Amino acid sequence: MKKISFAIAMGLLVATSSFAQEFKMPAPSPSATISQDFSTSKIDISYSRPSMKGRKIFGDIVPFGQEWRTGANGATKITFGEEVFIAGQPLKAGTYSLYTIPGRENWEVIFNNSTENWGLSGYDKSKNVLSVKVGSLQTNEATETFSISVENITKNSCDIVLNWENTRVTIPVKADNEGRIEDYVKTSLKSENPPYMVAARYYLEQGRNLDEALVYADKALQANPKGFYIHWMKAQILSKQGRKKEAIAEAKKAADGAKGSPYEAEYANNYKEISK
Repeated sequence: MKKISFAIAMGLLVATSSFAQEFKMPAPSPSATISQDFSTSKIDISYSRPSMKGRKIFGDIVPFGQEWRTGANGATKITFGEEVFIAGQPLKAGTYSLYTIPGRENWEVIFNNSTENWGLSGYDKSKNVLSVKVGSLQTNEATETFSISVENITKNSCDIVLNWENTRVTIPVKADNEGRIEDYVKTSLKSENPPYMVAARYYLEQGRNLDEALVYADKALQANPKGFYIHWMKAQILSKQGRKKEAIAEAKKAADGAKGSPYEAEYANNYKEISK
């Protein structure tokens, strides 16, 4: 038998090691992560996803009236980058393990300080930080694999949604972010590169300080004269002030500036709508 050289042997070892690192056997409850921008920060969720596999889940595999790990394997973890309100109750920024107590019509949702538990092993009620009750909805279409998602996102609210079998549970989340945004805008406007467009857009969306918004829009245009989208923002501000003729003129500048770009049709339609 021919001897394999040391170099070849080492090469085979490295290749095998690399393959082993990349290869994963299918997991019964594969792990998943979610990172969703929300409000002025984000929400991160890591959990494992069991499947029905022909089993009866709620009221059987997952009993009613008992704590559930809300997934499989290790503790389901959820991180909020800022203080939020869960079903109207305050929860500080931080990382928590997520537990639930399923019921036929309502679920109890629990946020616990201990994040290194393996499922319910190590779960300590004394470390519960927040517990709220939310309703559950029975769906016609079954969800085979347990799912957590972040849905219905607005600038200060969203829903964390649990789906499995024929049950859908919605956990409402809100952020009291207006003060933080206001502070950020005011502080940023004093910086070396003031975000005039951000400030103008913020006040436009808030529907207040529109005179200031107009000043910031003009300053943004001075810095970027070819910014046709800034003309459209200015048109919207003017429209909210009841200055329709000036708003139409700005919308026309936006439409003209967008010609030849992928946004030509969009801004032409904006001009058409505001001119009615």
